[in-house]
Amino acid sequence: MFTRILTVAIQEFRIGLRNRWIMLAALILAAFSLALALLGSAPAGTLGVDRMTITIASLATLSVYLVPLIALLLAFDAVAGEIDRGTLLLVFSCPISRAEFLLGKALGHVCVLALALLFGYGVTAGLLIVSGTGTVAGLVDFARLIGSSVLLGFAFLAVGYTLSALTRQSSTAAALSIGVWLVLVVLYDLALLGALVADSSGTFAAKVFPFAILANPADAFRLFNLAALNASDLVGGMAGVGESLPFPPAAALGSIVAFAVLALSLAIVLVRRIAP
Repeated sequence: MFTRILTVAIQEFRIGLRNRWIMLAALILAAFSLALALLGSAPAGTLGVDRMTITIASLATLSVYLVPLIALLLAFDAVAGEIDRGTLLLVFSCPISRAEFLLGKALGHVCVLALALLFGYGVTAGLLIVSGTGTVAGLVDFARLIGSSVLLGFAFLAVGYTLSALTRQSSTAAALSIGVWLVLVVLYDLALLGALVADSSGTFAAKVFPFAILANPADAFRLFNLAALNASDLVGGMAGVGESLPFPPAAALGSIVAFAVLALSLAIVLVRRIAP
């Protein structure tokens, strides 16, 4: 079983190399992270925190927007693209289950995303170390950011597979992927903010809002990383939320994993329903 999954993963990784996906994603992440590191560290002296902490906090917010988008662009044609190219039935005729096929795709895409993140954010970490503004603790924070970003990307990869298997058309899956990104990354937070403003009794803020954050992997990712920095003056919005939640911020990682597993399970069910 693992051999078949690994075979599909290697093939997807090679496709990522051939299509320049890794290079493109890495360059995008590196360009934005370097810009934040070089231009966004002015508040360091005012807030009394080191430059690397400010950079990591900025990158955590950057990851919320870029990583899900990159993941969805990687995954939207995982199934629909195979149907369009007429290769899906050929794959299913081989001695490989549909779950193994999708798990192999996920493993290959996670490796593509992880390599892009390692390069894109690693360049920034290296620059800060060379310039003398980085610390060992800061490198640990960078490692945590990269690891949780890969996990966030996996969650949105699973969403992309679900949309791809549901629509079975690349163009439709691409349009839905952009719509899902807009809803989960942008509109979801605006809806929460509007509900908080309209909540005069405080019931929503106390009983619904904490779990609404966990329900969205993007918000759970932001909560985990910003709360872990222990820099409330810098990221007071999310850090303050983390201190008032009825659960530790580390629970946000569990919610991302649960979201990814549920979405991937749904994608597997939908792929199994595709008639040969």
